Order: sequence, then structure tokens, then C-alpha cells
Amino acid sequence: MRLAGPLRAVAVVFLVGLTWLLASSILGGDGGSVMNMFFPGEEEESTPEPVQLKYKCGLSAPCPPKHLAFRLVSGAANVIGPKFCLDDKMLISSVKNNVGRGLNIALVNGVTGELLEIKSFDMWEGDVSDLLKFLRPLHEGTLVFVSSFDDPASKLNDEARRLFEELGSTAIKELAFRDSWVFVGAKGIENKSPFEQRMKNSKNSNKYEGWPESLEMDGCVPLRAPLES
Repeated sequence: MRLAGPLRAVAVVFLVGLTWLLASSILGGDGGSVMNMFFPGEEEESTPEPVQLKYKCGLSAPCPPKHLAFRLVSGAANVIGPKFCLDDKMLISSVKNNVGRGLNIALVNGVTGELLEIKSFDMWEGDVSDLLKFLRPLHEGTLVFVSSFDDPASKLNDEARRLFEELGSTAIKELAFRDSWVFVGAKGIENKSPFEQRMKNSKNSNKYEGWPESLEMDGCVPLRAPLES
């Protein structure tokens, strides 16, 4: 009679083990998953998913020291305005209500990274002299960020194109009606800018009726060393 308790316990363990083996063979799962059916609290430790780090302006990697992270997006047709993020701050966007048809330009201090001015210039019905007055007096080292919206080129004249060339643009020579364009240049740049994209307006390749697709460009712009006094 004294053995009844231990024997009952052994019988229970035997039945649980037999049930586990039968369930495992029938369900085709591993032992852990079957055990979870009977003991839900005993879950296997799951492998944590890798955490995806977010860098400034959504870049895939951080910028080196003394560099500015940026992301430029041109407008889409004449409906969605351009965007400009600098060091994780959105400077130009439709949400901020500071975009305009034509060329959207932000001037940034090339030494400190400080935003100097934001302005848009209508290149369809506007006056190109306003753009010329804006670009002519730029100080040495000033960074110039440009995103197109709708039409960036109809009012451009030879002087305006030359001023952009002096900032490091190569696409400005061919920039035409309703092209998409994003560009980062600098006053006094010695070489051509590595930050420029142009999408030609073409009936055969346009994503939108009458307009090419939007352009997106990001990167890291180096800051200049302060000028010695």
C-alpha cells in the first residue's frame, strides 16, 4: 500500500512521456514545440532580431566627423513638393509650406553648418534676375543645396547657368523644361561636385504624364576649416 503513491507518480511520468513521443511523431515538430502545447509557459528562448540603427536623415551609415548628413528629394510632377533634410532637420518640405515651383535653394554656412537662407525661384513665370541677385554675392565656402519642382529651367539664362557651373554643376548646361534635378555645390569649389543628379523630361520614359520621376540623393558633405584671420 505504501508503494501506491510512488507507483502512481511513475505511471504518470510514463504516460506523459509516451504522449509526448506520439504527439511529436504525428505533428512532425520538434520536442520543444510539442512541449509548448502541454506547457505553454515553457517557451523556447527566441533569437532577438537585429536592431536597425537610424542615422541622420535616414542615411544607411553615419557620416564621418566634420561632415553634414543630407537627403535631397526633387518634386514629383507639379503635385508633390521637394524635401530637404540636413543633419536630421527637415528644412524644406510641403509640410513646412516653404516650397515653390522652379528651383528650391538652401544656403548653408560651409564652416559651421548653419542654415543661412531658404528661397524658391519660379523658372516658368518668374524673373531670372531674382535668382541672379541671390547667387552673385555668395561668400566663399557657402554650401548650396538645390531641388527642382515642376519646371526648373525655362527662365534660366547664360549667366544663371554659369553661376551654377561655378558652384560645381555639370548638368546645368543641359537642364531643360520639366527635368528633375537635385544638386549640392559650393562657392569656390575647385572640382565638379560629386552630388548631382538629373532626370531628363522625355515622353518615352516619363513616370508621370509630362514629367519624369522624382530624384532622391543623400550623402555626407565635408565642412571647411575656418579661414585664418
